[in-house]
Amino acid sequence: MPINETLAQYSDFAFRSAFGVIVLALVLILFSYSAVRTNAIVQKDKAREFVGAGEAVEGAGTVRLDPPPVDPSDPAEPERRPLFERLANMGYGLTVLGFLLLAGSMLLRGFAAGRMPLGNMYEFVTMTCVVSLGVGVWTMRKQEKRPLLAFILVPIVILVFIAGTVLHTETAKVAPALQSYWLPIHVTVICLGSGIFLVSGVASMLFLYRIKYPKGQEPDTRFGRFAVKLPDAQYLDRLAYKTVVIAFPIFGAGVIMGAIWAEAAWGRFWGWDPKETVSFITWVVYAAYLHARATAGWRDTKAAWINIAGFVAMLFNLFIINMVVSGLHSYAGLN
Repeated sequence: MPINETLAQYSDFAFRSAFGVIVLALVLILFSYSAVRTNAIVQKDKAREFVGAGEAVEGAGTVRLDPPPVDPSDPAEPERRPLFERLANMGYGLTVLGFLLLAGSMLLRGFAAGRMPLGNMYEFVTMTCVVSLGVGVWTMRKQEKRPLLAFILVPIVILVFIAGTVLHTETAKVAPALQSYWLPIHVTVICLGSGIFLVSGVASMLFLYRIKYPKGQEPDTRFGRFAVKLPDAQYLDRLAYKTVVIAFPIFGAGVIMGAIWAEAAWGRFWGWDPKETVSFITWVVYAAYLHARATAGWRDTKAAWINIAGFVAMLFNLFIINMVVSGLHSYAGLN
């Protein structure tokens, strides 16, 4: 079956459009995050407003913060959402659109080539970003969590940019060694696990940043004021843990499926090829994270650092092993 060049061009156009939409979504959500005002700042502003307006000061140094009554039927007092909510909503909508465009680009590429679009690094990285976008859209669907989506979009924008520039290849058939029914099964499962692990790694990084600034305090430093706008540290820790709980068995199943495919293709289940070795190490690191998360004295910052180590191992396996180190997996546009 020949390559459908028209669908291949549409796929590339959808990919470029998705990148532009995701970048715009990131900009809007970053502006949304910068516009978020912490409770301490809001209370200070209210105090200044009412004291300046001559509101009664009750007791020694206390200020009544009750706002004046507003008639909801008064057309002069329309209800307006805060700026950060409006920006977050627009950014969230664009993120959903970017997710659909990026997924559509892979779907079109698959139809153009007559195969699953998982045969080279460009397709693998793009599909991993599709999964991460989907997980981000789902976990940040609540209004108050949407500004957090910016931190998930940052690595996705970087990965999509690398995929579209350094890793991009023309739509083509895969090498004979990859023409197996195990390709869509094994690589799809690995993409699912890797995409979810990306969200977990970002959540642990933010957790370590947020935990330095206790809830209810307004730090004096710029980094502190930036940190307290994040959700509560325990929420970030739970997000990291729940996503690893989901991704860990998926990734492990992908490693096992790869071993079964290796036995069919190369006559052995395991040969300590660089890709196999680092995949196994990554899986073990995440197993250590789950163990640490259940161990008293490790379940906070120490466990988070292990999770980040797993995330770094996954990225090392994705780029350094695939693109630098030679091995049995160094084919089909993988280096």
